Amino acid sequence: MSLIELMIALIVLAIGLLAVGRMFPAGARAQTQDRLLIGANYYAQERMESLTGLSWSDPQLTDGRHPAGAAMDTLQQGQWMRFYQVTTMTGKLDNLKKVDVSVVYQGAGQAPRTITASTYVRR
Repeated sequence: MSLIELMIALIVLAIGLLAVGRMFPAGARAQTQDRLLIGANYYAQERMESLTGLSWSDPQLTDGRHPAGAAMDTLQQGQWMRFYQVTTMTGKLDNLKKVDVSVVYQGAGQAPRTITASTYVRR
């Protein structure tokens, strides 16, 4: 009887170990996705900080997309791509420029994702 109990215990243990073993790839994938998101946030914040210190008439704060067209700043061998859009507000807010910094990233088996951070520059 104890041999049968031992075999059942080994089967239950093996099933438990297989279940735990399946969690490791999912955890590694989630960790990679988080690293990519943190990097995208960092690069967006970095560009925003450099732009908020500029004067109103600086060429980097002209209305439109920077870099122009479909071009993007490539970061870390293309893992992240960054661009920003400047829009002068109208009406009562005409002393503000809205700056939207977008970072596109892809990895860990995901489709491309974009994060956008916004700030305003005062005249």
